[in-house]
Amino acid sequence: MSDQLLIRIDPDLKARLERLSRAEGKTTSHMVRELIKDYVRDRDVAGYIDGLWERIGRKLGERGAKPADVAKAVEDVRKASR
Repeated sequence: MSDQLLIRIDPDLKARLERLSRAEGKTTSHMVRELIKDYVRDRDVAGYIDGLWERIGRKLGERGAKPADVAKAVEDVRKASR
């Protein structure tokens, strides 16, 4: 179930948003949800880092690296930096 969010918006801006939404075949609510989702995604550092680790893991897997290989590489780097 979704929650509701009540906002106040300038009538002219609302009318322009409604026009643009209709032109894209979307409801105004759908457009606002997309805009908020994109805004949060673009500014959520934790989400970005999680995505980065997923991409790194996927690339390592594509290259045949296994978890033990990664653990060994981390151990080697830590030893070298002491």
